[in-house]
Amino acid sequence: MSIIVPGRPPSFCWRTCCKRSVPRETPARIVNKLASRGYNTDREAVTLLAEASDTDAAIERAIEAVPDDAIKLAVDDVREILETDRGNANLSRGDPPDQPSSSTPSQDPSVSSGTAVSESPEDGGGLPPETEGVHAGPGDDARSRAERDPAEPAIAGDVTGRSTGTGEYEDFLAVFRDRYEKLSEKLRGRVNHRPTNAVESMPGGSEAAIVGMVADIRSTANGHWLIDLEDTTGTFPALVMKDRDMADLVDDLLFDEVIAVEGTLADDGGILFADSIHFPDVPRTFEPSTADREVSAALISDVHVGSQEFDADAWNRFAEWLHTPEAERVEYLLLAGDMVEGVGVYPDQDEELDIVDIYDQYEAFAEHLKDVPGDMEIVMIPGNHDAVRLAEPQPAFDEELREIMSAHDATITGNPSTVTVEGVDILMYHGVSLDEVIAELPEDHASYDHPDRAMAQLLKKRHIAPQFGGHTRIAPEERDYLVMEDVPDIFHTGHVHKLGYGSYHNVLTINSACWQEQTSFQESVNIDPDVGYAPIVHLDKLDESDASDFLTIRSFG
Repeated sequence: MSIIVPGRPPSFCWRTCCKRSVPRETPARIVNKLASRGYNTDREAVTLLAEASDTDAAIERAIEAVPDDAIKLAVDDVREILETDRGNANLSRGDPPDQPSSSTPSQDPSVSSGTAVSESPEDGGGLPPETEGVHAGPGDDARSRAERDPAEPAIAGDVTGRSTGTGEYEDFLAVFRDRYEKLSEKLRGRVNHRPTNAVESMPGGSEAAIVGMVADIRSTANGHWLIDLEDTTGTFPALVMKDRDMADLVDDLLFDEVIAVEGTLADDGGILFADSIHFPDVPRTFEPSTADREVSAALISDVHVGSQEFDADAWNRFAEWLHTPEAERVEYLLLAGDMVEGVGVYPDQDEELDIVDIYDQYEAFAEHLKDVPGDMEIVMIPGNHDAVRLAEPQPAFDEELREIMSAHDATITGNPSTVTVEGVDILMYHGVSLDEVIAELPEDHASYDHPDRAMAQLLKKRHIAPQFGGHTRIAPEERDYLVMEDVPDIFHTGHVHKLGYGSYHNVLTINSACWQEQTSFQESVNIDPDVGYAPIVHLDKLDESDASDFLTIRSFG
């Protein structure tokens, strides 16, 4: 199901139903945590939560169980949750339950191999329509890295088989709550923040800090910037003076991203004069992981088989090169979306199709894929031209398309996904949100000629598609799969058909160009594609200081 939302809603009210995992804490800290999220509770309820065998799960279950309009966790509700949990634990051991218990919630299926997804007792074994037919394999619930064959790609952050969104308002609330909680956690250790409702009650002239989602940005009559920051308790304005050194950071802001602002309250306490802005960001001390043997990966995208402009000659030269001794160390091929041209993606596309049937396009792509050495490990994610839902996160190709592309037994996963090969984490994302970033930010911060700069902005924000309601269609889920919870060693995108690479805080950023000559649509939007490039990353040398030591750009166009 595609969720297409024409515009940003005016605000998202998370006050009474914000969810997040709370570390096991003392009673006093549990009270503070709950209060910061808009809940009161009884002393006895806090004691029960603190004494639970799994405090994190108990708090999470208690918050989920209260009605949306409640502001207090009652002791009876907490006791019922804990008794239910104990009953389920007894059932899992084969012990008789203390009281009647509901079915134990099913675990999320893992993804991307030939193992069928287990049936869920909650939905009768059926999968969501957009992931029906998808199979399971390496994923968030797969074996630990120590148990895996190091040459076997492992997948994390894949929505395939886990999609829960129905398009209801509550689904959008859930994904924004999850985004806020994950990203605010990365900022709270850097600033002494207070919830917005607590800042409202602080005296004028006090120093304060807020961790919030950017709800609005507007300029004042004097050229200053006013930023509305929203958290789980309300909204508070921060003023960035135009003559401050950090005022340039306002140019990098997008709606709905999570930032921290430190400053001083006005005399009347009604506004925060900003002294600094912080992003979730990649730590400057980040050091990439490397393979423990000499091995390389080819990173490509946007093949677009089926288009009249598909450059088959360039592809054939690339495939032939992979068979040469020069490419002996290239053991992995990672494709970041748009295997085929698709049908009906842009106006009058049918006039530029060489193959008009979508399944025939995938058959032709599979034939080209057979030219790649048979012992190569291949990983593929979909893009906006592929036959999956447009809304992100995108699930992997369904079973029918997998069968068509089965010659290499490729690892097929969703968009985005983090693929671990040889101990190196590669975040693969097709890249539709790059259009948004390039459109919204100044040209020297992000442009089609330098897509790596736009990728650096996403790393700084630790989110693949921060702004809601624009170019990027977002599917609401129970969790935000587009948050970069962990820092990747490599960030690989496509979509914009331009070659770009760089390093941001030691994360290698690569946009891998395309295999399609300029279409009339690209000409209409002034995109001159870079065709037939294959960036080759030497995974054992990522910690070298000179990019030429770990990255080779091969041209076959």
